[in-house]
Amino acid sequence: MTTVYALAVPARLSLDRFARQSNLHPVMVRRYVALGLLDCTRDAAGELWFSPAAVRRVARVQRLHTDLSLNYTAIGLVMDLLDRVDELESALRRSQARGYEPADPEVPGSAA
Repeated sequence: MTTVYALAVPARLSLDRFARQSNLHPVMVRRYVALGLLDCTRDAAGELWFSPAAVRRVARVQRLHTDLSLNYTAIGLVMDLLDRVDELESALRRSQARGYEPADPEVPGSAA
């Protein structure tokens, strides 16, 4: 028996492969796309293609829906806020890597 190893992460996933990796039915994946909870691209034939990172995003959507019983409208809002928090944290890390410290309004003389 021959073992096959993936040499690289695929640049994009088909709807069926994405659905299998996400443990979702393809109809549910299409619903998430229609609701704006997942981003995808369409090829010339109209087929949906997903980035590998979308698997983590759909897992987050499922956790919010199941664990917190949020409806899909609320999930969209929470996802937008979480994305914004991630952006701000990344910007803060980059700023600290360049040697800048965040201003502390409680410390006299700190830059505000």
